[in-house]
Amino acid sequence: MEDRYGTDVLAAGWRERGAQKVPDIAAELDLVVEVADDGYCGAVTRVQAGNVELEDYKGRKRLFPLGGGFLIDGKPVRLTPPALKKHGTKRTASGSFAVADQRARVARPSRILVEGKHDAELVEKVWGADLRAEGVVVEFLQGADLLGELLTAEPPSATRRYGVLLDHLVPGSKETRLAEAVMRGPHGAHVRIVGHPFIDVWQCVTPKTLGIARWPEIARGTDWKTGICRAFGWPHEEPGDTGRAWQFILSKVRSYRDLEPALLGRVEELIDFVTEPGGYA
Repeated sequence: MEDRYGTDVLAAGWRERGAQKVPDIAAELDLVVEVADDGYCGAVTRVQAGNVELEDYKGRKRLFPLGGGFLIDGKPVRLTPPALKKHGTKRTASGSFAVADQRARVARPSRILVEGKHDAELVEKVWGADLRAEGVVVEFLQGADLLGELLTAEPPSATRRYGVLLDHLVPGSKETRLAEAVMRGPHGAHVRIVGHPFIDVWQCVTPKTLGIARWPEIARGTDWKTGICRAFGWPHEEPGDTGRAWQFILSKVRSYRDLEPALLGRVEELIDFVTEPGGYA
């Protein structure tokens, strides 16, 4: 006889029957999740002692217990500890092989110069281990306009080379005119000036790394960084807002894979230039 009512509804497991299974997701670094209770959204920055730390776009961090209560793309998930990674040959953020217990080399007299603090922080995050191994110091100029003044005050030589990284090094730009003037001058033989085509070093972080399709276009006459913050809906009116925005962007950079090739090759070129034989006295 056909069973019109199916199996016993009071049998073990009847409460779970038909319920949607919530998937387990490993709380890997940079995974973006939403907290179901209050809508807080952030990226995973740390997992420790059964808790997960999330950082939102303003740089604020909160701690939550692992388990249920999280959403990804609006769907419930359970966060679990990330899997232990097998030990193997380690690489630095730049892709170089890491040398265990390698001490920083005594600083060379040669230097790499970048335009500002943000440029220096990005170079340090990706190439820091390589630079310390080679004894290369990165200094920032506080603007390309000050390059000529620095070279006059501390002239380069065969054993004190300067590698210079400039933003917006494209035909006709102010930075290109400054670079050409320096290379024609008395210090050109011991200076290498390279650059990327972007308006600001922020754009050297790939859109994919930030989860966007492309960087917004900012109208002429508008401060570029302020315009970017406004376009993303980030705070932009108070002192320090753009600095906090940059720290959020920088936090998304884990390795050279998160940067545009137009920057990668130029930094490697400068490292080679200042570490050539004869450039270390």
